[in-house]
Amino acid sequence: MELLTWLTYVGMIVALIIFPGPVALLCTSHGLRFGRRRAAATVCGGTLASLALMGLSSLGLGAILATSETAFHLLKIAGGIYLVILGLQAWRRSGDEPPVATTATGPSPTTTPLPRLFRQGFLVGISNPKDLLFFAALFPNFIDVAAPQLAQFAILAATWAAIDLSLMWLYAAMGSGIGRWFGHPRRARRFHRATGGLFMAAGGSLIATSP
Repeated sequence: MELLTWLTYVGMIVALIIFPGPVALLCTSHGLRFGRRRAAATVCGGTLASLALMGLSSLGLGAILATSETAFHLLKIAGGIYLVILGLQAWRRSGDEPPVATTATGPSPTTTPLPRLFRQGFLVGISNPKDLLFFAALFPNFIDVAAPQLAQFAILAATWAAIDLSLMWLYAAMGSGIGRWFGHPRRARRFHRATGGLFMAAGGSLIATSP
C-alpha cells in the first residue's frame, strides 16, 4: 500500500471516528461512572465490534445485507431495541452514587465487572448493521486489486483499530475528567438522563428507518 493512500485513509477515518456516536457516548458515560482505567474495557469492546464488522464485511455479508432488505431491517430493529434498553437503564439510574473519579478511596466494591463493560461496548458497537455496508463501501477505495489483498486489509483494519482505541480512550478520559463536576446527585442524575435520552434517540432512529 502506498504511503499517500494510507495517509488519505487515516485522515478520512479520523474524521469519521472522532464524530461522537453511541460508542463514544458509552465510553464517556463509563469513564464518568467507573474511571478511565475500567472504561478501557468498554473501549476495547467497541473496537473489537468494529473489527468483527470489518471481517464480516470482507466475507461478503455486507453485500448480502444490501440485497436482503428483510434481514437488514431485522438487524436494525434488534440494534435499535438494544440502544433503547440501554437508554432506559441510564435514564432510570439514580444520581445518589458518585462517579468513581470523585472517590478518594478508589473504586467501590460494587463496581460493574470488567467483562460486563466489555460486553456493553461490543454490543453497542455491533448493534448498527449499517456499518457493514459502510465498510463494504469504504475498503475497496483503498485496496489495490493487483496487489495481495489480505495484507492490505490487515493494514486497513489495524489502522482503524489503533485510531479507534485512541479516540475512544480520549472520550473515556474526558468522562473521567468531568466526573468531579457530576459528583452532586442532581448533576449526576441530569447526566444519566441526558445520555439515556441520546441512546433512546439513536435506537429510535434505527427503528424508525425500518419499515
